[in-house]
Amino acid sequence: MGLQHAPFSAAEYARRIAKTRAAMAKAGIDLLFVTDPSNQAWLTGYDGWSFYVHQGVILTMEGDPHWWGRYMDSLGALRTCWMGADTIHGYADNYVQSTVRHPMQDLARIVGELGLAKARIGVEMENYYYSAKAHAVLTAELPDARFADATALVNWQRLVKSDDEIAFIRKAARISEKVVRTAIEKAEPGLRKNELVAEIFHAGITGVGEDWGDYPAIVPLTPSGLDATAAHLTWNGDPMRAGEATFFELSGCYRRYHAPLCRTVYLGKPPREMLDAETAQIEGIEAGLQAARAGNRTADIANAFIGVLKKHGIHREGRCGYPIGLSYPPDWGERTASIRAEDETVLEPGMAFHFMPALWMDAWGLETTETILITESGPAEPVCSVERKLFVKP
Repeated sequence: MGLQHAPFSAAEYARRIAKTRAAMAKAGIDLLFVTDPSNQAWLTGYDGWSFYVHQGVILTMEGDPHWWGRYMDSLGALRTCWMGADTIHGYADNYVQSTVRHPMQDLARIVGELGLAKARIGVEMENYYYSAKAHAVLTAELPDARFADATALVNWQRLVKSDDEIAFIRKAARISEKVVRTAIEKAEPGLRKNELVAEIFHAGITGVGEDWGDYPAIVPLTPSGLDATAAHLTWNGDPMRAGEATFFELSGCYRRYHAPLCRTVYLGKPPREMLDAETAQIEGIEAGLQAARAGNRTADIANAFIGVLKKHGIHREGRCGYPIGLSYPPDWGERTASIRAEDETVLEPGMAFHFMPALWMDAWGLETTETILITESGPAEPVCSVERKLFVKP
């Protein structure tokens, strides 16, 4: 095993493989083909910016997983995966963006060599990285195989974090604190937004002490004023202005693990309606944390928060959070459970969520959020330690 570069121990990867195989057996899957780069990394340790071409992990019910991708990226797999060289496969470059051949033809060849051309194969149908063309070619090349939708099969195995993973999330949290404090300290009227974001990036990539910063799965979201009424705008070259709120939706990242943290800055004197909303939001967050206990449901967190908002006369729709951990662009969420009224997922110790009770109103936005860890007993633990409030700067 090539564990010298992998971020976790052999025992940790064995735990993950065993969990995934149990889920495969329950779903009646003989071979699982995983394209989500977060799932690839979770199973094998693979880490590279190569998810713009076809690649993936093949997991069967016996033996080590196989990493498959572009030949030039197979060299990166040799450097980052825990498995041996005999499980790393690279296809020729003439498959890349070709109109006469497709990488899935090469994948089908490997499946045949594994003796599984007639197997029941699970693929991630609802995934950013598995295209309609890829599925059409793969099924055509393996006409005797039976295909099953294995979307999020691996994601659900990732929901409860190991102690090693929680340690990485805590390292990411220290970086999150640094980047959010940097944003708050640097924000001032006249500062161009792109210059502020440059400071945020510098703080995040520099990291904290020996814990270097990785690139987060989402770029800094830093809208101001009316732009902050929308959830997912980034930045521009405009100067920051007095009389506007800017929310910072940021996360530190350590070895691909995240701990998102959002805070809002107002330059000047905030309007009364924003201060009232802040009071309701902070009260609602505390209620949500109290509900976020092992044995309760994700719905209980959402209902506790929304219940407080209703008491204050504030209407809010949509989910209030999602699981986080290891992730690649374009999202640091794990795409499984949701903190929302209809989600019945039972909370277990070791689950980590971005509790995201943001408010986007008609004229401003107010984001105050926490990455929370479900504990053995008692309310959830916020893993970051930045004061929970609207930051006001004259």
